[in-house]
Amino acid sequence: MTERASQFAVTLAQLNPTVGDIDGNVAKVRAARVQAAADGADLVLFPELFIAGYPPEDLVQKPAFQSACRAAIESLARETADGGPAMLVGTPWVEDGKLYNACALLDGGRIASLRFKANLPNYGVFDEKRLFSRGPAAGPVTVRGVRIGVPICEDIWLEESEDYENVVETLAETGAEIILVPNGSPYARDKGDVRLSVAVARVTESGLPLVYLNQVCGQDELVFDGASFALNGDLSLAAQLPAFEESVTTLHFTKTGDDWRCTGPVAQLPEGDKADYAACVLGLRDYVGKNGFPGVLLGISGGIDSALCAAIAVDALGADQVHGVMLPYRFTAPSSIADAGELAGHLGIRYEVLPIAEAVNGFGTILSDIFKNLPPDITEENLQARTRGTLLMAISNKTGLMVVTTGNKSEMSVGYATLYGDMNGGFNPIKDIYKTQVFRLASLRNVWKPDGALGPSGEVIPPDIITRPPTAELRENQTDQDSLPPYDLLDAVLERLVEREEPLEVIIAAGFDRPMVTRIDHLLNIAEYKRRQAAPGVKVTRKNFGRDRRYPITNRFRDKGEPLPAPDETLVSRGNSASIDAFEG
Repeated sequence: MTERASQFAVTLAQLNPTVGDIDGNVAKVRAARVQAAADGADLVLFPELFIAGYPPEDLVQKPAFQSACRAAIESLARETADGGPAMLVGTPWVEDGKLYNACALLDGGRIASLRFKANLPNYGVFDEKRLFSRGPAAGPVTVRGVRIGVPICEDIWLEESEDYENVVETLAETGAEIILVPNGSPYARDKGDVRLSVAVARVTESGLPLVYLNQVCGQDELVFDGASFALNGDLSLAAQLPAFEESVTTLHFTKTGDDWRCTGPVAQLPEGDKADYAACVLGLRDYVGKNGFPGVLLGISGGIDSALCAAIAVDALGADQVHGVMLPYRFTAPSSIADAGELAGHLGIRYEVLPIAEAVNGFGTILSDIFKNLPPDITEENLQARTRGTLLMAISNKTGLMVVTTGNKSEMSVGYATLYGDMNGGFNPIKDIYKTQVFRLASLRNVWKPDGALGPSGEVIPPDIITRPPTAELRENQTDQDSLPPYDLLDAVLERLVEREEPLEVIIAAGFDRPMVTRIDHLLNIAEYKRRQAAPGVKVTRKNFGRDRRYPITNRFRDKGEPLPAPDETLVSRGNSASIDAFEG
């Protein structure tokens, strides 16, 4: 073994790719390699499918896209003839007529090796089995005399079963010395603890140091938080990269006897509500920037949802790219107008007040003959919301600014929103945030802001907005609690129904009022058609609407809240079968 093999340096390129922007992603690869060379690195590791951007969804099935990705890999491979660092780059790859989720080792002017993802996730937000062929659990690749195992994301998440292979075990048995894992692992609250426990399990099994590299970006509803890390073979934390920001960091391994040990920086990560807020900021920033919008527009009502969205927008984009509009009607309280103006002043955004009485009354005049002898009801309330939505979309059309819609997860769960009204918009940063957390995040933002946020420090959301009872202000003296249970109870039941899929019987047995639980479940079921038409928004929970929870609109099944019948096993004929609990990487 050469003297060089007792030292090994790998650069982690925790970067922000854009799906489909092959040239842009290649430019990021080149820049990271230049930095790695300056650091004296032997190898640069990039995230899963980095050349394509992750997840590419059905774009990856397009032959022209596949060819363009391959051409990019071949071009990068030729550049490694300069003797600089080798690269492990994620890419789609077609071989023998099959499409693989691959990682290519580029070194010495050629594609030195290819490794294909063996375990394809097909749950939650993932549909990889319909896109890719399953690769074999192959042995390590050799870089500068060091044998490197390259399991790809899901390959470390599951132990061996009938359908899954223990890829890390195979790598250890075939001589791997260090495990490098390229990932595309979306953010969810407390996901870091889950990732770490998975990595610990693989290190415990193999005795090998493991590097977990994750991309950092917003891609439609998904946010990828980075937060890459490295563990030594004794399970000690060797390095921790920051969350929600790009980082190109070189780790240095030293071999003593048969063991490699790593040293690197250890960053502090945001947790809980702070991490959720940072995810909302990154998700909105990348959605706006990657889709080419010059900025955003939102209705500012003086309520807490629009206030939180405005703060997120300014933190994501800067005040000069955020335009707020107050659209008052006769039910809008003077305090709401005052609070909206104060919020806009704190954030430093462009702000206008456009009264809507003339437009609402005009609709009423047009509809007067059709509505004659019919009593006023929610129709008139919805007209106000739809007037506001129409005006916001008109400003959007004229200026090119994207409308940010501001409904929270509690409202979207039970349909407390107006189609073509307050649901109008291109993206919703708090779509997966329950109302109780909206209050917490608003209070949090007044005393803290995430690293890299572009908004001002200190109190930005007026305290009156946080303390006032929530109201849509569509009729006299209206509050949300006129139509909904208190939000602490509503959100507790919704979390059990949506995230946990608990039967009504279980929720009621936990101490919740039966009529309230059955009513919430009813509202959740009948609002599916609204959710299907809602704007995309940042995912922060384990199960969001759209990517995770995909229910039919036409659906007559209802949980009656009664004890579930026990299965009659005497009626079932079974062959050999196996089940597996899957957790995504």
